[in-house]
Formats: sequence, C-alpha cells, structure tokens
Amino acid sequence: MKKNALLLLIVMCAFAACKKNDTVAPPTIPKVDTLAKTITASLTLNPTTSYVIDGQVFVKNNATLTIPAGVTVSFVKYDDRALKSSLIITQGSKLVVNGTADMPVVFTSAAITKAPGDWGAIVIQGKAPTNVVTGYSAGLAISDDTKFGGTDIHDNSGSINYLRLEYCGGINPDAENEWLVDKVSGLSLEGVGDATMLDHVMVVHSNDDGFQFVGGNVTGTHLIGYNNGDDDFDFDLGYQGKLQFLVSYRTELTSTHALRANGFESYNDEVPTSKAPLTRPVASNLTIIGPQGMETSKTNLNMGVYIRKGTRFVVENSIVAEYPQGGLMVCNKTRPILLAAVESFFKYNLVHSDSVSRTFSWDKDYAVIGDPALQAFALNNVNNNALINASGDLLLKDMYGANGPDLTPTTGSAALTGANFDGADYSAFFTRVVYRGAIGTDNNWAAPSKWAVWK
Repeated sequence: MKKNALLLLIVMCAFAACKKNDTVAPPTIPKVDTLAKTITASLTLNPTTSYVIDGQVFVKNNATLTIPAGVTVSFVKYDDRALKSSLIITQGSKLVVNGTADMPVVFTSAAITKAPGDWGAIVIQGKAPTNVVTGYSAGLAISDDTKFGGTDIHDNSGSINYLRLEYCGGINPDAENEWLVDKVSGLSLEGVGDATMLDHVMVVHSNDDGFQFVGGNVTGTHLIGYNNGDDDFDFDLGYQGKLQFLVSYRTELTSTHALRANGFESYNDEVPTSKAPLTRPVASNLTIIGPQGMETSKTNLNMGVYIRKGTRFVVENSIVAEYPQGGLMVCNKTRPILLAAVESFFKYNLVHSDSVSRTFSWDKDYAVIGDPALQAFALNNVNNNALINASGDLLLKDMYGANGPDLTPTTGSAALTGANFDGADYSAFFTRVVYRGAIGTDNNWAAPSKWAVWK
C-alpha cells in the first residue's frame, strides 16, 4: 500500500513539474497577401504565404511571376462577368509555376462555398503566329495589355508544372454564341510559342472550357480536364502545337450554357475559311471519357472529338468513349479534308459512343447523323481505328471509381498495344509508347493525389 502511495506521489510531482515548465505555443496564423493589380518587375512568391487575386491582375513589362511549390492562390468571386478575377500574363512576360506532385500549386475560388464560374481565367498572351492580324483576349477590354500573336514560333511565356485550376470559367455569358471564339476560360493560351512548356496541369469545374489553345504552338503533356462546363480542350485561330497524354473526363455536366460540350473541339476561325496558319493540333495518347456511365441527363453533352470550321487535325493512339452523340464528329467543311487523308488524320484509336450508329458522325446542316462512309474510312486497314460496341470492352481498370477514375488498361485490353508513331508529325517531342490512351501500366500519373483531385 505504501509502495502504491509513493508511486502515485512521484507521478503527481512529475506531472506538476511538467505543467509548471511547459509553455503552450501560440496558434500558427497562415500568412495571406493580396497581389497588386499590376506587376511590372519580376516577382517570386513566398512559399509559406497564401495569396489572393482581387479583380484582374496584369503581369507586364517583360516581368516574370514565379510561384513556388505548394502555394495556393485564391481568386475573389464577383458576380459581374466584367469584374471576374483573373491573372493575365501580357506579351513578353512569363509565368513560371514550380509545383511538384506532392506540393502542387493551386488556383481556386476564394468563396466559402465554391462553384464553377466563381472567377475568370489564367490568360497567357504570347508572340507566336495566329491567323488573325491582331488578336485580343475575348471577354477582356481591348488594349495593349490584352493583345496576342506575332511571328516568333519559339516565343517563351514561361513554364507550368503541377498546377490545378478550380472553379474558373466565369466570363462567358449563359447565352454564349458557340459559333464565335470563346471568351477566355480556364487556362487560355493565346499565341503562345513552343519554348513554353506545360506539364501536369489540371482544370476542374470550370464553368466553360478547360484549356483554350488560341493560335500559337505551345506544347504540353499530362493535362487533365475534369467536369468542365464546355470543351475540355478547345483549339482555335491557327494553333499548331503538339500534345501528348491528355485526359478529358466527365461524370456530370457542371454548366447549362454550353451548346455542345465536347472532350476535344477544334476549328480554324469564326468563318470557316483556309485562313493561315491553319488550326492543326497534333495530339497523341488521349483518353476521353464522357459521362454516360454516370449521368442520366444528356442535355448539351455531345462528342468526344468534334472537328469543325475548316480545321485540320491529328488525333492518334487514343481512346474515346461514353459520349451520347458520338465518338468523332466532323462538319461539312472538315469532312472532305479528313477523307482526303493529306492534312488531317484520325488513326489507331479505340472509339465508342452511347449511340453506336453515330460513333462516326457528320454535323450536316446542324443535324447529327451517323456517317457510314466516314466509319468505313476510319475502320479501314490504313487508319486502323477500332469501333468499341460497349465501353466495358475497353477493359480499363475502374472507369468510374468512387474516388476518381483508374484508366489503366488491364489484361486483354486492346489499349495495351497498337500505338503507332510513324509519320512526319511525330518529332522528338513525343514519347513513343506502345499503349493507346493517356495511361499505361507502369505509371498512372492521373491517379488521385495531392495534384489530381477528383472531387
């Protein structure tokens, strides 16, 4: 009994000593700073500070804005579309984003309850060629600070690594005219040259387009568009860059304003002419998954790949599935260009549509019709596309996983092999893999992570 009492006394004394000498650290208050509306000298943000953009911020005077790994930039929400908070990198200036897989840079809404369209866009204006004399960022006030385009195909507007954009795309009106060049949205790359590099960039819950490539020839790899309101990847006004490993993925439609929300859409200009340089994206290893497996309403959902208004294009070694109205659709201006097989190519792809008869379709006089001639052309032994009758036949690991998709091909999948990189379009930029689609068996780079957030 005495032993127990002595032990209790020792413990109580020790506890009292700890209480007497311990000091309680004050709570850490995160540091927040608001960026100036105009940045005219090179600036590197503090990696331990969070930042706010309130209204339109312009980086000018050949300045470089550098954002270290782990930084979050929040954009103040405004209901007025003309006031939507945005970051604009003007001609000659640069944006350098140095995120990592474990510490991505995040651009998001400052609103407590976040929603698509809370803020505007990241707009990068370069000096590379477009097919307009002088381009101005659609949706922004016309000025020297909103113009883009020039003659330098190797123009350098910076580099972006491991960046996620959330809840942007608020500048387009609900009654947007889909036949005109879209207002800036998501990540808007306007006349940006091929010395600029994008690697691991995700745009999620934009109210409009995810990625916009407006002229220029910027290159990019490992890009994701997720549940955006309009096109995930949109190409206009003479874009001629190279892209590899792209994911376009939808489980729902987050916007009601888009006339046609597609995975990949390209056109040459507002009036379908042969205005040079011709829009001609060269893209390999895409995985484009529509929402048919999850979404019962088909309103405004359209095509995996939609090619229109005189554009040229190359889409190869890819997977297109689960769109309600078609896998590939061409218009009356682009159909003969594709069938000529000189400037446009759609080859070595696995293609599915909810409507099997419209897997390969034609936008004829505003009516979407199945195109047997286009289908026969696509499936011939030169183009080597394959029609997939049911998306489950693709044998992807978990197309609609609860925590995000796993688009890895499994044993027996046709996507494991069949890629082909023959032809003049495939420069040293491309990684010559054997699989089709954006994901191979050795590196699921789009798996749920601190960077790729599927929520």
